[in-house]
Amino acid sequence: MKKFNPGTISVLLFFICWEILGRVLNKGYILPTPINIIIKIWTLKESLFLTHLPATLGIAVIASILTLILGVILAISMDFNKIVYEAIYPLIVASQTIPITALAPIFILWFGYSIWSKVIVSVIISFFPITITIYNGLQNVEQDEINYFKSLKASKVQIFLKLKIPRALPNFFSALKMSVPLVLIGSAIGEWLGASSGLGYFSKRMMSQLDGAGVFAPIVIISILAISLVRTINLIENKILHWRNK
Repeated sequence: MKKFNPGTISVLLFFICWEILGRVLNKGYILPTPINIIIKIWTLKESLFLTHLPATLGIAVIASILTLILGVILAISMDFNKIVYEAIYPLIVASQTIPITALAPIFILWFGYSIWSKVIVSVIISFFPITITIYNGLQNVEQDEINYFKSLKASKVQIFLKLKIPRALPNFFSALKMSVPLVLIGSAIGEWLGASSGLGYFSKRMMSQLDGAGVFAPIVIISILAISLVRTINLIENKILHWRNK
């Protein structure tokens, strides 16, 4: 007899409790039930999936590429040079302490309501885990291993390519799985603060109409999309790092 996955059971219980609580409260503008949210998604599927989802995905794709490039460059730079680490690391941490809602008006002032103001919001929210996680992976090498490579006359570049990169690959995939949801959330937040399309804009518009199911609908879509992308990355990780499963 096939056993149920504990994760599946917990998710089902969560939605059952949510449905019951929503029906007991009976105030859809505050807490719509999961069934009402699904109905809303189906009713507005053309607008959500043909207009607003592509707008959010466009921002997320550009932000993901820039986040990956920026995070990898910063991580490698900090690994190669201790002075660079001491100069950059406090700035990276400080960037995560500034409320994004305080910076958003500045980005809108600089870039207007174009896609770039939303992209920058998303990058700022998501680049931190990639930078720090990859840097920690590059640092996750024993000094004895480095000394062994040096005894073989390996250069610093060879040590980096043949020792540090393979050791940091698990951290790289972990960083990707952390940043994907953040990129999507950052895109939606950017749209919420100023846009004419996108899931964040749709949610804000529904809130002004006191449509609770409409507010939750984009959130559900973003969550499902993030889960799907993380699972895809996990499959790729298992294929590339197959040696870990042996």
